[in-house]
Amino acid sequence: QVHLVESGGGLVQPGGSLRLSCLASRSMSTYVMGWYRQAPGKQRELVATITHDGMTTYADSVKGRFSISRDNVKNMVYLQMNSLKPEDTAVYYCNTRPPTHNAWGQGTQVTVSS
Repeated sequence: QVHLVESGGGLVQPGGSLRLSCLASRSMSTYVMGWYRQAPGKQRELVATITHDGMTTYADSVKGRFSISRDNVKNMVYLQMNSLKPEDTAVYYCNTRPPTHNAWGQGTQVTVSS
């Protein structure tokens, strides 16, 4: 069983930036990894994915503003978020793609507000 720990969230003004990190308890180098988010009252949605060799995909709502990356040596996955908007406010999670049911962590809260 893998444990995933997200960090890096916080309160930021519109237009600001944050970098989220996800640390896995073991190597995930062969897995497609993803960042997901869940806003209050909404279903969890997929934000970005990255393959083992670095190919990426993004939701239309974040394309051009967010960038996913990974460091397979450190068992880390990152999400660089720029030009943040209030609608990006959510709890952000990392997991495999498709998600591993029992691997959801606590997530990290991102709040975009002036």
